[in-house]
Amino acid sequence: MNVAEVLGSVGRGTIPLMPQAESIIVTHHAAASRFEALVEGRLCECCYLLNGTVLTFTHTEVPPSLAGRGIAAALVKAALEWAQAQGVQVVPACSYVAAYMQRHPQTQALLRR
Repeated sequence: MNVAEVLGSVGRGTIPLMPQAESIIVTHHAAASRFEALVEGRLCECCYLLNGTVLTFTHTEVPPSLAGRGIAAALVKAALEWAQAQGVQVVPACSYVAAYMQRHPQTQALLRR
């Protein structure tokens, strides 16, 4: 397919040029020790344990049917912003949180040394 065909088909709704951005609302559910988002009626979560000034991320979960939308990243971003605001150190026991922090060097200062 050439550029003219792609551009022509966009008007017919068959090939989007850019996926539509989804608004993800993350809330901190402190009583359950997690950050969460409800997407299409499904719970997505980033769980933690807080012990004094050490925040250990234990698990991040997004249902497979919602994968690839940036939901886990939004959860972790919100959680790390909260950690920074609280002045706590982070232990990324969850592999997703560890990978996120490696990809975002600005979060390295939060790591427990």
